[in-house]
Amino acid sequence: MSAEELDNYEAEVELSLYREYRDVVSQFSYVVETERRFYLANAVELIPHTSGPDVYYEVRMSDAWVWDMYRSARFVRYVRVITYKDVNIEELDKPEFMVPE
Repeated sequence: MSAEELDNYEAEVELSLYREYRDVVSQFSYVVETERRFYLANAVELIPHTSGPDVYYEVRMSDAWVWDMYRSARFVRYVRVITYKDVNIEELDKPEFMVPE
């Protein structure tokens, strides 16, 4: 496989992943970004821990979807992430009324 074919393959997989994200995002309440992954989840808990002068974070998520082009199964029942890096958690807006297209 040439470098160009590999680039085309990865671009197609990334586009497919974006389309999947677009289709499932309305089913979730939170967006969670860590240094390694992007998640959608319906329940999120952030627990700070201290170890001497250092602080690290434990992020627990349930009913989640993982943005990862190398995973065959992106829906996950429970996820636990330990990180020393920043964690971004955002609650998604849920429209009260959706007009069918």
